Formats: sequence, C-alpha cells, structure tokens
Amino acid sequence: MKRKLRKISCILVGGIGVLLFISPLFLYNILNIGNVTGLLVFGCILTYGIVPSAIHRFFGQWYQTKVGKWLLRIAEAMIVLTIVLVLVMSTKMFQAILNTPKDSVTVVVLGCQVKGENASLMLQERIDAAYDYLAAHPDDSAVLSGGKGAGEAISEAECMYRALTKKGIAEERLYKEERSTSTRENLAFSKDIIEQNHLSNSLAIVTNEFHEYRAKQIAKNLGFDAKAVPAPTAWWLFPTYYVRELYGILYQWIL
Repeated sequence: MKRKLRKISCILVGGIGVLLFISPLFLYNILNIGNVTGLLVFGCILTYGIVPSAIHRFFGQWYQTKVGKWLLRIAEAMIVLTIVLVLVMSTKMFQAILNTPKDSVTVVVLGCQVKGENASLMLQERIDAAYDYLAAHPDDSAVLSGGKGAGEAISEAECMYRALTKKGIAEERLYKEERSTSTRENLAFSKDIIEQNHLSNSLAIVTNEFHEYRAKQIAKNLGFDAKAVPAPTAWWLFPTYYVRELYGILYQWIL
C-alpha cells in the first residue's frame, strides 16, 4: 500500500511540476535555466513514479561497488546542500518583499522585455505596480530604467514612460534611464540620474517579487537604502523565474 501511494504521489507531483515548467515554453516560447532545471527535477520524480523498480535496480547495482557507493553518497550530500541553499535563498527573497517603504522615496522601476513597442507580461506587471504606488504617493518621483535590446523597437524605459503617462502620471515625475542592459546597470545608471536631479537617496525598487532580494542587494552595494514595491508574477511564470533567480542569487553570492 505504501509503495502504491508513493508511486501515485510521485506521478502526480512530477506530472504537475513538468506541466508548470513546460507551460512558459509552449505559451510564450520561454526557455531558460529556470524551466530547464524544473523539467529535469520533476521529470526525474515523474520517471521514478512510473518505473520505480527499474530505478531501484539501477542504483542498487551502483551501490554494490565502492566507487558507486561514494558517488551516491556525494550525490546525496549535494542534494541536501541544495535543499538548504534553496531554503535560505527563499527566506531571503520572502523577507525582501516585506520591507516596503514608509516614507518618501525615489521609485526605481527595473526594465524587462519589450515586444516591438509593447510591454511583455512581466514588464506590464511592473508598470502596474509602479502606477499603483505612484498614484498613492503623488509627491514621489520615479526613474524608469531599461535600455533597448534585440527585438525591441523602443527602450524599456520609453515603454514604461508611455504606459504611465497614459494612465495619468505626470511627465515631470518620471525620469528615463535608457542605457542599461542588466539589473546592476539599471541601478548604477539610475544612481547617476538620482544624483544629477537631487532626488531622494532612499529607493523603492519596483520589480517582480522573486527579483526584489537580489536587486536590493545590488542597490545596497551602490550605497542606497532600498525598499521593495513587489509586482506579482503570473502564477504559471513564477516557478520558472523563481528557479532562475536562485541561480542569479547564488552567482551574486559567489562573486
């Protein structure tokens, strides 16, 4: 009974995970390290649920050899270490989104992909979050940060500027930073605009919730006191970008 329950559980968990991580590929042609990792992990769980006996035999044979035994022990240790790292990083990400601004700030909206002249879904989520905050805080200004990349007819900053002014945010409250191509450049180049225009050095970073922790760490390294205005991510995109962000945080920690 326990084996049957474990088999069914693995098939359900693995199948749902595979569907979640493959959805961005089929719906929006999104393929990155996030959904590749998710597909590998949940694909293994699904495979175990379908053919558990074959997998037990395979690893059982390995365990009979001295080299195989050590390799499996190393693999087990790496899995445990990975789980611990994911839990620590996830806690940091969760804590970051709770640290919202209480006083007047300079809003920095981080760019994301533009399709032609239209905002991608994730950029639109950031635009909506920026609008809600700016509408509720009429004395605060915003730096819209993002250059023009491949396949983009206008810069990400220009796309955000058009959308926010169309919604009724006054032009004089918005500053465009149109050179950046990464999160670090977003914030470094925004710092130049903030200093040139004597804006508040206290920031509220608008980006998707999974991205807030890493963005705030970069801002801190640049000398900013940064708070979070998190933009909610579409549920079917969140797993892919959450996993990709784990790699980004680990890379930032190592460097």
